[in-house]
Amino acid sequence: MADAPAAARPRLYTIPAHRAFADALVGGLMRGRDVAQLARGMILLPNNRAVRAVTEAFVRASGGGLLLPRLVPLGDPDLGEAVGAALDTADEDDPPPPAVAPYARRMILARLVGEERARAGQPVPAAEAVRLAGDLAHTLDQLLVEEVPPTRLAELDLGPELTEHWHRALSTFRIVLDRWPDELARLGRIDAADRRARLLGRLETRWRLAPPPGFVCAAGITDAAPAVARLLRCVSEMAEGQVVFAGLDLDMAEEEWEALGPHPADPVTGHVPRSIETHPQFHLKQMLDRMGVARGEVRAWRGGAAAVSGPDSDPARGRAIANALAPAEFTGRWTNLAAADRRLSGVRAIELPTPADEAQAIALTLRQALEETGRTAALVTPDRALARRVAVHCRRWGIDVADSAGQPLSLQPPGTLLLALAEAAAQRFAPLALLALLKHPLVRADNRLHWLDGVRALDRALRGPRPPAGLDGLAPEGTAAEFWAEARPVLEPVGHTFDSGAQPLAGFIACLREAAQTLCGDALWSGPAGRAAADFIADLEAEAGAGPALVEPTEMPALLRTLLDEVPVRIPPGLGHPRLAIYGLIEARLQTADLMVLGGLNEGVWPGRPAPDPWLAPRIRTALGLSGLERRIGVAAHDFAQGLGAPQVLITRARRDASAPALASRLWLRLQAMAGDRFVRDHVLEGWTRALDDAGIPVPAERPHPSPPVAQRPKSISVTEVDRLKADPYAFYARRVLRLMPLDPVDADPTAAWRGTAVHAILEAWWKEDRCAPHALRPRAMTMLEEAEVHPLLRALWQPRLREAIDWIAAEVEAMAGQGRRVLAAEGKGAIDIAGVRLSGRFDRIDRLADGIGIIDYKTGKPPSAAAVRNGFSLQLGLLGLIAERGGFEGVEGRATAFEYWSLAKKRDAFGFIESPCDPAGKRDRIVTDEFVAIAAANFTDVAGEWLTGDAPFTAKLVPEYAPYAEYDQLMRRDEWYGRDR
Repeated sequence: MADAPAAARPRLYTIPAHRAFADALVGGLMRGRDVAQLARGMILLPNNRAVRAVTEAFVRASGGGLLLPRLVPLGDPDLGEAVGAALDTADEDDPPPPAVAPYARRMILARLVGEERARAGQPVPAAEAVRLAGDLAHTLDQLLVEEVPPTRLAELDLGPELTEHWHRALSTFRIVLDRWPDELARLGRIDAADRRARLLGRLETRWRLAPPPGFVCAAGITDAAPAVARLLRCVSEMAEGQVVFAGLDLDMAEEEWEALGPHPADPVTGHVPRSIETHPQFHLKQMLDRMGVARGEVRAWRGGAAAVSGPDSDPARGRAIANALAPAEFTGRWTNLAAADRRLSGVRAIELPTPADEAQAIALTLRQALEETGRTAALVTPDRALARRVAVHCRRWGIDVADSAGQPLSLQPPGTLLLALAEAAAQRFAPLALLALLKHPLVRADNRLHWLDGVRALDRALRGPRPPAGLDGLAPEGTAAEFWAEARPVLEPVGHTFDSGAQPLAGFIACLREAAQTLCGDALWSGPAGRAAADFIADLEAEAGAGPALVEPTEMPALLRTLLDEVPVRIPPGLGHPRLAIYGLIEARLQTADLMVLGGLNEGVWPGRPAPDPWLAPRIRTALGLSGLERRIGVAAHDFAQGLGAPQVLITRARRDASAPALASRLWLRLQAMAGDRFVRDHVLEGWTRALDDAGIPVPAERPHPSPPVAQRPKSISVTEVDRLKADPYAFYARRVLRLMPLDPVDADPTAAWRGTAVHAILEAWWKEDRCAPHALRPRAMTMLEEAEVHPLLRALWQPRLREAIDWIAAEVEAMAGQGRRVLAAEGKGAIDIAGVRLSGRFDRIDRLADGIGIIDYKTGKPPSAAAVRNGFSLQLGLLGLIAERGGFEGVEGRATAFEYWSLAKKRDAFGFIESPCDPAGKRDRIVTDEFVAIAAANFTDVAGEWLTGDAPFTAKLVPEYAPYAEYDQLMRRDEWYGRDR
């Protein structure tokens, strides 16, 4: 700057939100300085992203070659950044000890938490200890940053107000903090936050004694830590020092400014009024207070001619934004504001029904910005899911927009592979977890098609109820068996490790690393996400020995997810579109664009909900002098105000989230309430969003009724398919003509049909091995139910009722044998030719009676109703009698004179009863027994003549009340036509 003040007076400046910070800063620094003076200078910036922003601003301003000043980041603890190398000199006589490795710290704290919880009689699993250790580390960092000595915890007077929970948490916290210094001393390390504070303190001391030869400018720093505040005060008092704030409001009324706090305690009562930490200016006021300067000493930054300045907006908008974000007790003044003080010129708003629509609208806006040469646009949002959706929408136009905030490693392919591997092993290779692992896109990428063919075969083999646990429980056949012989050896080492019970974490990590390498090869570790995964595995494996002594195998997925969620994977700069960007809130600071889209303005998103502190109650935090949990809301509000300073702004929200209606952000509501009818809604963009994928008025499908040629129609049918053909001909067509067989879900719960199959297997073995001897049924059933492949649900829940039901069957068979009735055959099959087709059937049991034979069908549920039989459905027993009478079943002869359902369901407080669809005298409106076979034959002849040898169309849901199965409802598009044509 030109007219530099005396060195003793702090040189403090601010760049208002309506100006492009980086360009205005660079324009002011270049003014009055030649190339050599610039090159000797140093600019302190908050983080590496800010360094890139200022570098790009210098490039824009220079128009050619330029020797840049040293751009040094102070390091952002929220981003895991350390102090820049220029401030961490290695040639000091007594350098501070190195910082403890992050995972070493996490593991040690997890071990200490686990030990103290166990000692207190409240043991926690290792995964939970690791999670709690992360929260404890964060709280410990806050104590270190705010320079609160841990000994203060022992001096606190908690009083009776705190619950027992907080007393226990604080007690554990104290013990861990007492043990933590000894752990650091053993390692010869210190906390990273402590080291940062020491480095900044030494730098302040050194600069006060011997300032650097060139200028020093601290710009855009919002960290109000005491060490940072002292350094900034030192810089501001240098002869060539400057401190430039971002968006400090110099026009805010003094009454409002003082209301923000922090406030002194009342001298009489000792009560401390609550600070307004949710205000966007609070953290800047806290910074000035800790620097020991007044707001009146801060001046507006001069510099940045139009030729070098970035995109600026109307200063009047800044006044409107400040009014909208005023403390709650001062919002009553809105009614008296002049029109110019509430005008949000250049700000538009859209409100969409869903997050998907919101992402679509934002992508459209970014795409539209590219239509104007040189125009830049950026999305700023804390909602990473919204950011991902916008990036995907932009790809429909071939536009690749990089999200500078990155994504958690847990959502990147290498992270999901590690999680899938741990989940599959922890679940002992249950079908869903196993298939999710084998289908992962990184697995066998070098021979992908062959591998996927095998996985699909295994997928089909595993459909249905879950097989026995472990690799030994999987015994696929056919093509799946060939693939499984290739895949199983890869999984055996990790399966053996996880089956061995609790063991040290390092063993699990090494096992997962080797298995992942075998499955994926080097592709797993390639690219930014792969390198992040490799570093994660290497660091965690190296430090795992310091963590909990033993980890249960079932805890590994949760433990890994907790840690992987905290590893960001950022796209290297320069890979995305040069004129479009997606930022998180931290990354967006000091950034600007011609159009800024501020997305995700729902409460709980922007601003986000304060993360709870499980270790220190709010009252304890206040007593220690720590910032409140709501301070981040104020910082998020400041980020919002800075984003509103762009020349053109679009703010967006969705009226609901993925699961429920969403509340508009308090920031959105304040703008809307203050601006009134000047709150401009972009209805045109909302209309574009709806129209982009609008398919027009849907035309519902008609009821399908295919009619293939007679030659293509099946000429064979089983007795169980007759009802389907008559009630829902389309379902029969799909199954037999199109040959589309429904697939069971993977890892399905046992259905009634599956239970019936299990019961028939028992009864078939009872016939083949024991010839239906009554005393042998129960032992055989119990033996079969104890086999490993029997589903645990069947064994645990259905076995008691099955035991009672089979006892009933054995008793009935024994009683009937005493009356001369004996079992003739069981679980047999046969067929006859009738009406030009082949009718086949399988019987459960046929008994020899005095006057003929009896057809018995076992049911695990209720038998068909008499009404269904009268209406020509559920004639299976009659058709089986027809096949038997015509010699279709080998070894069975005679006239069918009895038709019985033996149901294992409950009736009159007991399991098991016999019911017949007919009656010798036709009582209770049932079919006469002697006429049952003839009626069934005539009915079948009509059905076969109409659909199998005739040309009747296969109409969907012809008799819906007798077509309860829904396997083909989607194929026939049932919901589009059902009910419209009735």
